[in-house]
Amino acid sequence: MPHYRMPDGEQLYVREYGQGQPVLVLSGLGMQSWQWHPFLYRFRRDFKFIIPDWRGFGGSSQCRIPQLDAISSHWRDIDCLLGQLLAHDKFSLIAYSMGATAAMHGMQYGNFAAKIHSYLHIDQSPKISADASWPFGLLGGQHAAFLQQLQRISALLARHPQLTQLQQLNLQERHQLLEAWLAFIRLQTRSRSFTPFFFQQALKQPRLHRHLLPMQRLDYFAWYVNSYLHHREDYRQAICQLDCPATFFIGEQSRLYPAEGQKIIAGSAAQSTAVLFKKSGHAPLLSEPLKFSREIGRFLKRSLKSAAVPIIQNL
Repeated sequence: MPHYRMPDGEQLYVREYGQGQPVLVLSGLGMQSWQWHPFLYRFRRDFKFIIPDWRGFGGSSQCRIPQLDAISSHWRDIDCLLGQLLAHDKFSLIAYSMGATAAMHGMQYGNFAAKIHSYLHIDQSPKISADASWPFGLLGGQHAAFLQQLQRISALLARHPQLTQLQQLNLQERHQLLEAWLAFIRLQTRSRSFTPFFFQQALKQPRLHRHLLPMQRLDYFAWYVNSYLHHREDYRQAICQLDCPATFFIGEQSRLYPAEGQKIIAGSAAQSTAVLFKKSGHAPLLSEPLKFSREIGRFLKRSLKSAAVPIIQNL
């Protein structure tokens, strides 16, 4: 699979397959491009899928961290990629979680919406921070507790900016970091005392510690933590001005991004369809994979039909 040169000279890995109508796919934090295969590969005869690996993951794991926050950096990389692959084409966009935040950042600051033919937005809030004007940010009513845990993680990592691997921390600091991350995980569960069994066992085994974090490199972990800790953007206006067909996949049980807020923003878009995943939280592709796959197919089918309308009209 090819790599593409970014503005800072780094090579971003992009997985591409299929033929036909282009579909840009922006993954959530921690995902790699191959994880979309079960849902997209069977549509490769009608669509060309373009799926970048974010910096720090998959084929882009060795990219240098830029002097930008993660969301601004992702948008810059997307914009650069579009210039090389889709300079003159409109395309469908599938954006999940952090990928949706990067997409909305582009809509707000980069005229991204003008290139989108149809949009699929998967379980994300237009505003990560929570306040009186928008109580539906990350973890909703638990947002202050979320910030507290991120601040703990950020402060600990800031003491060792030269370290890149978890094993380079002494055992005490390693436990402090993992406990702070575990506290964040607990905020996403209905029982505050709940601790995943694997986490309980792995905490006792130093050789398993590195498997408990969402990424292996500490410098990248610090970059993403600080990007979320200080993110204050509000994309509500940008998303409601989207004038293409937009589909919103909403996890009804989502504690990460409360469904109530997602329903509000879905209702604000002019041509919107909301699809509720009643048994799912933030990851409907894992908790309801069959429905997720079926609804992805419906989105792509609608995209194919609507893309054919201008051609028919011009005959």
